[in-house]
Amino acid sequence: MNFNLLHPAEQIVMLINRVYQKGLTTTSGGNLSILDSDGNIWITPSGIDKGSLTPSDICKVLPDGTVIGKYKPSVELPFHRKVYEMRPDVSAVLHAHPPALVSYSLIRKIPEVNIIPNPHYVCGKVGIAKYEVPGSDALATRIVDEIKKGLNVVVMENHGVICCANNLFEAFKRFETLNFAADIGITAAMLGKADVLTDEQIETYGTKGKVVLDEFVPKVYSSDERRLRKEMCALIRRSYDQGLFTSTQGTFSVRLSKDSFLITPCHVDRKYIDPEDIVRIDNGKCEAGKKPSRSVLLHKRIFDDHPEINAITVAHPKHLMAFGITHTPIDSRTIPESYISMRDIVRLPFCTNVLEPEKVSASISSHSPVIMVENDCVISTGNSLINAFDRLEVAEFTANTIIHAKMIGDIVMISDKEVEDINVAFHLD
Repeated sequence: MNFNLLHPAEQIVMLINRVYQKGLTTTSGGNLSILDSDGNIWITPSGIDKGSLTPSDICKVLPDGTVIGKYKPSVELPFHRKVYEMRPDVSAVLHAHPPALVSYSLIRKIPEVNIIPNPHYVCGKVGIAKYEVPGSDALATRIVDEIKKGLNVVVMENHGVICCANNLFEAFKRFETLNFAADIGITAAMLGKADVLTDEQIETYGTKGKVVLDEFVPKVYSSDERRLRKEMCALIRRSYDQGLFTSTQGTFSVRLSKDSFLITPCHVDRKYIDPEDIVRIDNGKCEAGKKPSRSVLLHKRIFDDHPEINAITVAHPKHLMAFGITHTPIDSRTIPESYISMRDIVRLPFCTNVLEPEKVSASISSHSPVIMVENDCVISTGNSLINAFDRLEVAEFTANTIIHAKMIGDIVMISDKEVEDINVAFHLD
């Protein structure tokens, strides 16, 4: 789907519904707008249910201020208009009140974007605007004072967040990614102090992680490959809906043969990914015209070293990453399912997956099918797509339960004797 070819009203409806369905705004809260090539502003209406908007509900505001539509435009129109006047490079604005970012706005702090690399890349530097009355010219001035510095994301004191970009989906990615970072930060605070990456560490990660592969043109797509492409897309979408992936983060790969595998592409929305978006890798070469995940060389190394592994996931879900950024140990011996699925979770230092993929591969075994790379990601492996996905899901479930258990009492893990009984009963050794 080419999002940018949709009509502005359709784009707004698609993304405001997505924001609402993810619980990142309320029925009456939030507003999105697009400045079209004719100078018209398309914007969500004021006071209308954000969960049931249709394209015919979206207001069109002409350059002279005339409003076309059956409803009044959002009361926040003044700051949308002022942002467009101040920043000619901006064609879309998204404002909403997601709980995690509102929490930061209440303590008047900016979420840390350097806890893992992606928020740093997607959001850039984040500003904060002092409180003013919603819909007022004073609020518009406060926001524009930050936006004119070249910032694209601004937290609004006791209010929410505004994100802008040259198109609405880019604004949404910044919004979703900053909220994701805020969620991780709040969750991590339940465990301890987060370890924040330096700009130099993130620069090293970005520079060393760049991959350029030779290309090939596939001559045939087997029935098995077509099936696996479809299965991958279904699990990628499910991972997104369950909060294991974001629109910009999360990778699956699946083996086709000894020297061939399929992998998630870069820069394709995980919510709407299609089979034709998936990238095939043959003998270290990439399917022509596509860009594979940045972690493609890591996947190749694991497949090369482990013939028993047929699928890999790389993800950054918030509860697991709370352990990853605080360097808090995570123990799988919570319930039998968690231990059976994950056994011992190996932890590796930040950037190991980029600088030393062979070390990651060497750490994987039947006793450690799940690897945590600090301040970056969790890698789960399996003999099938559903097996690798299940391990990722169980890992996040386990991290979630440990964090919540710590809030209500002292955790009692399954004992060594009980672990041995599980090993015998399920033939794990």
